[in-house]
Amino acid sequence: MKVRFWIAIFIVSGLLIGCKFITNKTRQSAEPTDTGISKNYFPKDTLKVVTQYGATSYFNYRDEILGYDYELAQDLANHLHLKLKVQVAKNDEEMTNYLLLGKADLAIYTTFETKALKKVFNFVFPHRESYLVLVQMMGRDAVSDPTELVGKEVWVKNKSIDHQRLQTLNDEIGGGIIIKLANDTLNTDDLMLQVASGKIKYTIAFRHKALLQKIFNRQLDCRIPIGFNQRNGWLTRKGDRRLSDSIQAWSKLETTMHLRDKLYGKYWEKNPYFAFKKIPIPRGAISPYDAIFKRHSKRIGWDWQLLAALAFVESGYDSTVVSWAGARGIMQLMPQTALNFGVSRYEIENPEKNIAAGVEYIKSLDMIYRKITDKEERIKFILASYNCGPAHILDAMALAEKYGKNPHIWYDNVEYYLVKKSEPEYYNDPVVKYGYFRAKEPIRYVPNVLDTYNKYMGIRIKS
Repeated sequence: MKVRFWIAIFIVSGLLIGCKFITNKTRQSAEPTDTGISKNYFPKDTLKVVTQYGATSYFNYRDEILGYDYELAQDLANHLHLKLKVQVAKNDEEMTNYLLLGKADLAIYTTFETKALKKVFNFVFPHRESYLVLVQMMGRDAVSDPTELVGKEVWVKNKSIDHQRLQTLNDEIGGGIIIKLANDTLNTDDLMLQVASGKIKYTIAFRHKALLQKIFNRQLDCRIPIGFNQRNGWLTRKGDRRLSDSIQAWSKLETTMHLRDKLYGKYWEKNPYFAFKKIPIPRGAISPYDAIFKRHSKRIGWDWQLLAALAFVESGYDSTVVSWAGARGIMQLMPQTALNFGVSRYEIENPEKNIAAGVEYIKSLDMIYRKITDKEERIKFILASYNCGPAHILDAMALAEKYGKNPHIWYDNVEYYLVKKSEPEYYNDPVVKYGYFRAKEPIRYVPNVLDTYNKYMGIRIKS
């Protein structure tokens, strides 16, 4: 009798404990967390992403990594309480292989949907739809209808969406288009640059990318549609629903949508060149800040007029100007750079503090190029680095040394290889550490500053 009693007590106790465990477990799973995702939902400490260099995806600007896709991926990683590790692929095939081999969790690069890709990948975080257009130069000989491409060479990447669409178009008009396949290391941006430089006549690109290129090369004609609107987005592996669901939940947050709007304006709608404003200059002065330039230029051993020339080219002496990338003030400092030299975001537009921090940055660049013994040559390297950061300049110096040029001479030496960094043969060279770079702005920047300085001084600098 007693044995039966204790057995019954044991069974009831077990049922009560089990019910309590289930109730607690249910309550715990229902409790919200900071991210809306349980700790076991995405059990990693690092979000590994793969991308490609591009004007909106990922690039280095004045020693800061920027990019529409990069900044959004960083926000996603922060939301999931993960570290972000970025890997850069050379082309589409390498990028998708990173995913297939498990070297990356997510491709943060605008990729357009195809049947083949949808079989093995999930398309997540959709971007704005776009359609393919013909890219050519404006002029009398410009094509006004796709049928006029018969007998003409059109360059595309092999096995790309562009290639597939061009083949279909060729069939639709009865053949005759000469389809030329570009080197696999070239991307759409490269081909559009070749159209702008006159190396090739025609290529095909999605309209949103063509319009971005048109900001820099206004003679590009991208009016002729070649295809229809297509969906696009980031990529995850087909079987990894956890990450896809995490991204979907994050994308619906109000903070994420606000960030997208902000970044779209930053990377897609604004011209990256500075819009100079006329600032009143006292009679007999170079700028409204001559006294500040005179005081701080002594710390770097520059003529104060040279420092003033740099500031004029940067901002037109407008202390409130903000560049498309977020650089601020007279010396156009990126917020992180200013902070490194003791100037907070609340002080960055103060002329005295902005100029002082800019001079400190110049001092740091001077240390990088201290082996360049010719002071005038060193100044050119400093100016170029002030414009685009030292990373790409150091790459160009390495290329110059490798190919028999003088790595301590700017014009026709390091400058020449900085331009070459837009060509696959050079940006894929083993001595290059920072990848693709379009040198159009810094190439113009150095002589622009020096010419302004010459006007201020009434003399010529050796160049």
